Amino acid sequence: MSTVAIYPGTFDPITYGHIDLIKRASPLFERIIVAVAINPGKQPMFSLDERVELVKKATLGIENVEVSGFKGLLVNEALSMGANVIIRGLRAVSDFEYELQLATMNRRMQSKVETLFLTPAENLSFVSSTLVKEIAVLGGDVSEFVAPCVQEALKRKLPAQD
Repeated sequence: MSTVAIYPGTFDPITYGHIDLIKRASPLFERIIVAVAINPGKQPMFSLDERVELVKKATLGIENVEVSGFKGLLVNEALSMGANVIIRGLRAVSDFEYELQLATMNRRMQSKVETLFLTPAENLSFVSSTLVKEIAVLGGDVSEFVAPCVQEALKRKLPAQD
């Protein structure tokens, strides 16, 4: 049985925390599909196409990674892509309750797809896309948290700070 994992998220933008999880999951699976989601509940800074492109650039060199955009139910996307594992990141205990609810609901909808939780490296456990955007909007340096391609995209997207 081939093991294909799907790693979903809005990735607005992709951070070193996301990349850390992808790199550590990479040897565990034949393929990892980074599925960039359209989430009706969020107002992303970057368009779906921009986010897909940033994820592709940021994960260049990780051989078994594919990137695609999607909308709709994750379990349906997982099945259509041939994935039997969903990768989810847990940064803190506060993430666990929500992630457990998602995993349980996904398993209820599709028992053929299992969820695997991974934690980021300790030095990245506090990094989130939301915080990165907030720092960037306020003119702060985000180079410690995101790849150079993301830094450049943020600079292009945001007005210059005085």
